[in-house]
Amino acid sequence: MHLSTDSGWRMPAEWARHAATWMIWPHNQALWESGWGVTLADVQRDYAKVATAIARFEPVKMVVHPSAVASARGLCGHGIELVELAVDDSWCRDSGPSFICHPQQGLAGLSWRFNAWGDKSEHGHDRSLGRRILDHLGLEGFSTPLCNEGGAIHVDGEGTLITTESVLLNPNRNPGISKADFEDCFARVLGIRKTIWLPGDPDYVTGDMTDGHVDGVCAFARPGVLLVDATHEHGSVYAQVARDNRRALELATDAQGRAFELLDLYEASAAVDPEAEVFCASYTNFYLCNGAVIMPAYGIDADQAAARQLALAFPGREIVPVRIDHIAHGGGGIHCITQQQPAWPLQEARP
Repeated sequence: MHLSTDSGWRMPAEWARHAATWMIWPHNQALWESGWGVTLADVQRDYAKVATAIARFEPVKMVVHPSAVASARGLCGHGIELVELAVDDSWCRDSGPSFICHPQQGLAGLSWRFNAWGDKSEHGHDRSLGRRILDHLGLEGFSTPLCNEGGAIHVDGEGTLITTESVLLNPNRNPGISKADFEDCFARVLGIRKTIWLPGDPDYVTGDMTDGHVDGVCAFARPGVLLVDATHEHGSVYAQVARDNRRALELATDAQGRAFELLDLYEASAAVDPEAEVFCASYTNFYLCNGAVIMPAYGIDADQAAARQLALAFPGREIVPVRIDHIAHGGGGIHCITQQQPAWPLQEARP
């Protein structure tokens, strides 16, 4: 269905009240154990810990490949709803739908064209997962030929979207597609009036499979305020990437014309496994659920510093650290494995 620029659909901020959180249970043993060098059982325990932490605050719907129902039920218990659907991988932020709302038409979803971060992995099932989740919920769905993943965008609920050039303008996803094409799409289906483009990771210095998702760079604390991934290692190649992205944010204004207040959230450098091909050490990869911040933790002193910064950024929310050492070896964090389903009617909760 074609939507005009004044369609009325918009994507709520993550802090709007949720009806549920969606996740995908990891089951692909070859992918985790050969690709990332961790055991599937350890990864499953990490996912179960995240799901259980979120379930204290809101319902969790876990997509499970039919072959993995027993392991999911055994580790997650009966407080988490299992939804049997065929899947390839377990990053619901990216392969799941982006939920959108309309003042008269209610809740629906947008299915991006998903090609597994530039054909880096099998996605025969995952390319249609967004549509199948919406079908399960009985919700209307929109689709777009533009290739995107949920982890590549952040919105403030007031017309501002932040993304990275190294992902959306990458030839491995959208050859020949311009910024204007994306901005038109964001305006029509997400209610965006201002798109902020960060460089991301243009030289692929992190080895990140996503090519530089924004949810590893920054996250909204509230409109006009951003938590920004930072590093104490000023001479590293990543330090320059972080500086470049921060500089772009310093120069940007949001849809309301505000300059951003930037709050540093220093990464978990001490947790990084030097033998790992990739390791997600970004504390900005947290997830907001109803009344809480579910934050990545690694069992190091930096966890406490990150928790204090998040408590300052989100007064009134409970800060819940969850150890994700094994998930981090797959290159992602808590935000990467979750997807919020907004409550309807929309309830604009406090950030």
